[in-house]
Amino acid sequence: MSEPTGLRWLPLSAAVIVLDQVTKKAIVDTFRLYESVEVLPVLDITRLHNTGAAFSMLATASGWQRWLFTALALGVGIAIVIWLGRLKARSQGLLACSLALILGGALGNLIDRLWHGYVIDFIHVHWGDAYFPAFNVADSAITVGAGLLLLDAFLEGRRNRAAAKSSADGNEAAR
Repeated sequence: MSEPTGLRWLPLSAAVIVLDQVTKKAIVDTFRLYESVEVLPVLDITRLHNTGAAFSMLATASGWQRWLFTALALGVGIAIVIWLGRLKARSQGLLACSLALILGGALGNLIDRLWHGYVIDFIHVHWGDAYFPAFNVADSAITVGAGLLLLDAFLEGRRNRAAAKSSADGNEAAR
């Protein structure tokens, strides 16, 4: 029997998509556009629509960006699914988890783009009058996934260096 692949992490992607879409629906059903409620002195829930990408990049473009970001999300999504299919679920779990989070986030925002023409953002962090761009559950999953991807690369580099050192020490001892 062959070892399971990283595709066994796809339920995590599905959970991210469901949580993202449920929270966005709750925001749309509860808030008018630009309506805001302070949750903490540094956190507001504010309904915003983002026609651009991260940090509202290209939000003021004429509309072509919707299809660019749609194509990009589809391409990245397909690549991640293929990558997950090639990973070993047990030995590459951190990498598979990170990719599943990124996939779920990308598809959650893709659904918005296709359905509405924009992404619904609502988590609005600020310090005084300095506001961080609003984001959502999908964006959070992408960010956590990217962080885990970097952590996996760091740990893999350390494992490779340790293995190379161990191999070199073994070669020295054999002489």
